[in-house]
Amino acid sequence: MLRPEALAHPLTPVLRQVRADSCPDRLNFHCHTVCSDGSLHPEHLAAEAIAIGLDHLAVTDHHALTAHGPIASAFEARRRRGEPAPVLWRGVEISCLLEGCLVHVLGLGFAAEHASLHPYLQGNAVVGPALRAEAVVAAIQTAGGLALLAHPARYRLPHQRLIAAAADLGFDGAEVWYDYGMRPRWQPTELVCEAIAADLERRGLLMSCGTDTHGLVLHGR
Repeated sequence: MLRPEALAHPLTPVLRQVRADSCPDRLNFHCHTVCSDGSLHPEHLAAEAIAIGLDHLAVTDHHALTAHGPIASAFEARRRRGEPAPVLWRGVEISCLLEGCLVHVLGLGFAAEHASLHPYLQGNAVVGPALRAEAVVAAIQTAGGLALLAHPARYRLPHQRLIAAAADLGFDGAEVWYDYGMRPRWQPTELVCEAIAADLERRGLLMSCGTDTHGLVLHGR
């Protein structure tokens, strides 16, 4: 079940709307820029998101928030001209150890420059006790964010085991709709994603979706 803080989070009602067809045309909570290992400059990613007509976007560079400012500025400039722009949420992708397996956690909707996240925003994964999943989740949630397990079926351990462990540690949810086949145009991998969705729904946890874009087109990976 969700934490009271997660129930009250402004992003939660948006994540409650996530469906198999939400991404890539309406919602995208997982993508990258040149500020980590992506190919799009922040301004170009902003232009892509506007051209697609996204409603909500989170840029989740690895251990970096550098892209957020330029994208927020691009969106705000459009709004000042009376033109629509996506709602932008702060996001980051953080490496951690869960069940002895190196996994990624998406932090979404957290406060800017919060001290709890400072060690995780230096461009590289941390070492030592701070690498444990419980430490990463605590840091994200202390900063007012939601912690979601990224692409649960991409790791060396079964997604069922990782989701169970994540739920026990207080994760707020997981990335459900994901293109594990990495096709040119994003499509959710139906059977896997549906199984993950059923698991999350049974646990009362949040579901997200994203393209995990590293290339030059926000419609695919």
